[in-house]
Amino acid sequence: MKIFITGVAGFLGSHLAERMLSIGHEVLGNDNLIGGDLENVNKKIKFFKTDCNDLEGMVKITKDCDIVYHCAATAHEGLSVFSPHIITNNIFQASVSAITASIKNKVKRFVYCSSMARYGSQKPPFTEEMSPAPVDPYGVAKVAGENILKLLADLNDMEWNIAVPHNIIGPNQKYDDPFRNVVSIFINRNLQNKPAIIYGDGKQKRCFSYIDDVIFCLEKLALDKEINKQIINVGPDEEEVTIKEVAEIVANETGFNENPIYLADRPKEVKFATCSSEKSRKLLNYKTKTTLKDAIKKTIEYIKKNGVKPFKYYLPVEIINDKTPESWVKKLI
Repeated sequence: MKIFITGVAGFLGSHLAERMLSIGHEVLGNDNLIGGDLENVNKKIKFFKTDCNDLEGMVKITKDCDIVYHCAATAHEGLSVFSPHIITNNIFQASVSAITASIKNKVKRFVYCSSMARYGSQKPPFTEEMSPAPVDPYGVAKVAGENILKLLADLNDMEWNIAVPHNIIGPNQKYDDPFRNVVSIFINRNLQNKPAIIYGDGKQKRCFSYIDDVIFCLEKLALDKEINKQIINVGPDEEEVTIKEVAEIVANETGFNENPIYLADRPKEVKFATCSSEKSRKLLNYKTKTTLKDAIKKTIEYIKKNGVKPFKYYLPVEIINDKTPESWVKKLI
C-alpha cells in the first residue's frame, strides 16, 4: 500500500516509516523540519518539505495514498501554556489541514496520533472511556483535532483510528529541545556534567514507552481491517515512576552523581498521569518488551553516539510573566 506519514523526519514518524518500509509498503511523508531532522529520513522515502498547514500542498502530496498517519506535532505540552499560538496552530490547524487533504483524496484510513494530555487531571489510570478533560492548550488542541477527524471522516466514509501514545523515548528523539522530552533532557545534561533540572518536588508520576514497543500498535491501527473507529492508549501501564526517580536512573546510567536542581512547579502540569493498557492488550496484542532501565540505556547510547548538543531555544516563548518557568526565560537548560 501507499502510506503517507506527516512528521516523517521526527521521532515517531521516522520509526514508523522504517517499519512500513520493512514490511513492503511504499512510504511518503512530509515535515516542516521545525522539530524533525533529515538525518532521520530513510532515502527510500519520498520526502516533501511541506508544512501540514499548507492545505494545497498537502492535497498534492497525499494524492493516491491509501493510509495517512498524522504524527506531525509541536508536541510541547508544558510550553503550550506560554506559547499557545504557535503550539495550537501546529496541532489543531495542521490536523484539520491533513484531515481535509485526506478526505479530498479519498484516503481509505486516517490514523491520528493524539496524546495522554487529552485526559487532563482525572484520576489515573486513564481509560479510553473517560471523557476528555484537557487542562492546557496542547491537550485542548489535540482533542479538538480528534473531534474534527471523527466528524469529517464519518461524514465522508473515511476510516479512522486514534492512538494515544504516552512518553515515548528512544533513538531519533530530539534531545537538544529545552521544552520537552524529559528523559533526553536529563541525559543530554548529565553527559555534559550538568545536573537534571526538575520542576516542583519531582513526585509527578508517569510511565515511559520505548519506541519499538509502540510501533507495532500503530501498525495494526492502520492495517488491521477489523480495528476501526477506535481510540486506544498505546504504551505501558507497568513501572510507574516519579520524575525524581527517572533522574536517579539516568544519573546512575550516565555515571553522573550530582543532585538535581529543583525549580518551581510548571503551571498546569498534571501531577499523576498514567494510562490503562487493557484495551491495547486486547485489540492490538500490546506487550511491554523493553524495561524502563533498558529504554533509558538505549537512549543514552543513541545520544552518546550522536554527541551531546547545546540546547536550542528554537520556539518563541509568547507569554512571559511571573508564571513563566525561569529555566526558559533565562535559558538555564
